Amino acid sequence: MDIQQLRTFVAVAREGSITRASERVHLSQPAVSAHIKAMEDTLGLALFERTPRGMDLTRDGERLLERAEQTLAAHRALLEEAARIKSTLTGRLRLGMGCNSGTEALGYLMTGFAERYPQVDVVLRHGTSRSIAEGVRNGSLDAGFYNETGEPETDLSVVEISRFAIYLAGPPGTAVAKDGPDWRRLADLPWICPAPDTCCGEAAEALFCRHNFRPERIISVDREQVTRTLIAGGVGVGLLHADAARESEATGEVELICDAQAATRLLFACLGERVDDPLLRAANAIVTATL
Repeated sequence: MDIQQLRTFVAVAREGSITRASERVHLSQPAVSAHIKAMEDTLGLALFERTPRGMDLTRDGERLLERAEQTLAAHRALLEEAARIKSTLTGRLRLGMGCNSGTEALGYLMTGFAERYPQVDVVLRHGTSRSIAEGVRNGSLDAGFYNETGEPETDLSVVEISRFAIYLAGPPGTAVAKDGPDWRRLADLPWICPAPDTCCGEAAEALFCRHNFRPERIISVDREQVTRTLIAGGVGVGLLHADAARESEATGEVELICDAQAATRLLFACLGERVDDPLLRAANAIVTATL
């Protein structure tokens, strides 16, 4: 006895007619009659009495009707739960976040997972841009936000979140000649910048190489707000992302010396070979929807 036979039995019992039951379950009348006969043969019971009015349940049929309806309800519940399980993401998403990058995009992603996939455990790790990209590549991270001043490796699948410039900034009153920065004078000042494996660190190294100097003193700071405060306090020159640089210039905290990196990109990346992973597919969809 299969589930379709149970559906047919309940339909005939509720409709009281082979004809109406066949319409309800979308089967031919002979097929409905065959289902009822197969059930009666399997159970060894007469379920209906054939009368001029149609099909009337026997006493045995009446006793089995409630059980049949309960069985059908349980079957529907099982299928619904299976569908929920299939559509519900579970597991752990190991996410990397580069210093001073993608805070707003990260917030959208974390909120999206909390609302749509509450059973996913998101584990966040901070690091430099280079360490985040390397973590994605070696498998210690599933995905990550990081800043890229060049071209990402071809083994990564990336979503570009935004682009921004990086500026070299100095304390108010830093002299800038009409024909451009005095790099000899700037080389004598302390430079406030993060490690070379960050976007600002890479921009600083590019300036040192381009103008053939290295500052006598480098103050290593990996938080932009701290860099901004130190520059405003007259400690030295440093590198700021465009938003922070323009805001600081507008308030008179700093003086912008030059454009150090014209186009740095904020990327969300995962391994190209893992783009079809359900967790990463969901993460990419949330990130893309915010653009």
